[in-house]
Amino acid sequence: MNTRKQQTGVMLLEALISILIFSIGILAIIGLQAAAVRASSDAKYRSEASLLTSQLVGQMSVSDRTSATLITNFQGGAGCGVSGAAYVAWLADVTATLPGVVANPPTVCIVAGATAGSVATITVFWLLPSDTGAAHQYRTIVPII
Repeated sequence: MNTRKQQTGVMLLEALISILIFSIGILAIIGLQAAAVRASSDAKYRSEASLLTSQLVGQMSVSDRTSATLITNFQGGAGCGVSGAAYVAWLADVTATLPGVVANPPTVCIVAGATAGSVATITVFWLLPSDTGAAHQYRTIVPII
């Protein structure tokens, strides 16, 4: 009879501990799901930035590829000089596609080659609404010959 009194409430304690362990597991799964959604969003915007830079490189390749023309039409952004007409049109596409571009505009810097052709450095920035840190970026350095 005495041993029965000592066992009173053990089953309830075991049930509470199992509920606690189950709750911790569920919270871990929810955190994993949130991280997966964040990584998926970042991958989506990175692929869109890649597509936008490829689009601009394609426009540069089919245009007059002299250094002066490339600089006049395609160069733009902070630290790269005057924004050309093609840059402004491309910037509208980037702004419509990626979030946070208004605060972090993309840059297109073109350097004339020593012998022939030019080198274009295109950097696209974006900032997710939930991010508070530095902007994400995608950079392409391509020769335009």
